[in-house]
Amino acid sequence: MSESASHSAQAGRRALLQGAVAVSAGLWATGKTSAFEKGQKTAKAKGRIKQSLVHWCYKPYFTVDEMCVFANQLGVPSIELIDPSEWPTLKKHGLTCAIAGSHGFRKGPNDRANWDECRKILEQRIEQAADFGCPSVITFTGMEDNISPEEGADNCVDFFKTLMPLAEKKKITLCLEMLNTRDDTHPMKGHPGYQGNHTEYCIDLLKRVGSPRMKLLFDIYHVQIMDGDVMRRIREHRDYLGHIHTAGNPGRAELDNNQEINYPPLMEALLEVGYEGYVGQEYIPTRDAREGLQQAVSLCDV
Repeated sequence: MSESASHSAQAGRRALLQGAVAVSAGLWATGKTSAFEKGQKTAKAKGRIKQSLVHWCYKPYFTVDEMCVFANQLGVPSIELIDPSEWPTLKKHGLTCAIAGSHGFRKGPNDRANWDECRKILEQRIEQAADFGCPSVITFTGMEDNISPEEGADNCVDFFKTLMPLAEKKKITLCLEMLNTRDDTHPMKGHPGYQGNHTEYCIDLLKRVGSPRMKLLFDIYHVQIMDGDVMRRIREHRDYLGHIHTAGNPGRAELDNNQEINYPPLMEALLEVGYEGYVGQEYIPTRDAREGLQQAVSLCDV
C-alpha cells in the first residue's frame, strides 16, 4: 500500500471508530446497547437476494476480520473480490467468497499478446475457487488499444473457448464484466478505453463462447451509464446473468436519494427472472461506511 493510501486508510479507520464511539456514547446515555455491540444481526434479513460486500471498496474502513463481523451482523454471507490468502479468514467467520478476482481489466484476452498471462491467472483462480467453494471468477475484455471491436471480440471468443473445458470440469463460472467508458473522473468510477463497454457487445461474446460456464457480470451502475433500460435488460439477458454489482449513479457512491437508480424494483426483477446468484455491493463510500452499507443492504433485501 502506498503512503497516501495508508494515510487514507488510517483516516478512514479513525473516522469509523469516532463514529462508533459517538453512537455508543448516545446509547449508553439512554441505557441501550446496540446490536453491533452485542455482535447480533441488525435485523432479520428476508434473504431472497443473496448479498455480498466487495472488499476493495470498504477495506480502508475495516480490517478483514472487522468486515467479516460486520457482514455477519448485516446477514450478508459473502465478501468478494478478496485475495485468496484471506479466504481462510472468511471461512473462520462462516462466510464465503461469491466471486474471485483475476487478471484485471487493463490487460485482457482481446489482445492475443495477453493470452498467456491471462490464462495463467484464470486457470489458477479456477482451481482455487473450486477448492474453496467460490462459484465464480471475474474476467474482462481488456482495453481496446487500437484493436477493433470485431478483432477484440474474435480474440476473446477464441481465448475463452480454450478455458471452458476446465471451467466446466471444475463447475466454476467465468463472469465477463461490462464497464463504462464515460466517467473519466476517477480510475474506479469509469474506464475510458475499455473494449467491453456495452451490454450487448458482451452478451454476443458469451453467446459465441456457448458455454453455461461463461456469463455476464451485470454491473447495474455501469449498465445504467452506458445503456440504461436496466430492468428490460435484466429480463432480456436473464440466461446470461452470472453476477450482479451495485452502486449509485452518478458518482459510484451510496444507494441513496442522491443518485438516480431505483434499486428495489431491480432486485424484484432479478427474482422475477429466477436469478439465484449474488448481488455485490460495490460503491465507494462518501460517508460513514457502516451506515451506508446498512442502508444499501436493507434497500436490496426485497
